[in-house]
Amino acid sequence: MSTNDSELQAQARRILDAIAFIPFEECHPLSREFSNIPARPGIYAIRHKTDGLLYIGKTKSLRGRFSGGHKAFLWAWLDKYSDEDVRIAVHPISHWENPALLLELEAIILRATEPPYNVQIPTER
Repeated sequence: MSTNDSELQAQARRILDAIAFIPFEECHPLSREFSNIPARPGIYAIRHKTDGLLYIGKTKSLRGRFSGGHKAFLWAWLDKYSDEDVRIAVHPISHWENPALLLELEAIILRATEPPYNVQIPTER
């Protein structure tokens, strides 16, 4: 993965498109084990059926991130969203060996979308 700003922006756009525009029905439904989600590094989005992106994050293990719980699920429950209307979109990534680049990709995506459940949106560097 290159550190060139324009390439980084393009990669972030591709990831955002992948997690934001996949049809809702193709996103992963909530479950207890999340066995349908890959145990790989990646960037993910918690999405609502009609309200769109609620939360975006990155993790070393997509499945592990959810099986241990996630604050976005609690906030969705507090907002009285039906569990059938909340799903997870994932984009596996093989570049975990460079966490700084992943952090920047996540930051670019967060600045572009400002999901309501992300309490901190990184400022541009």
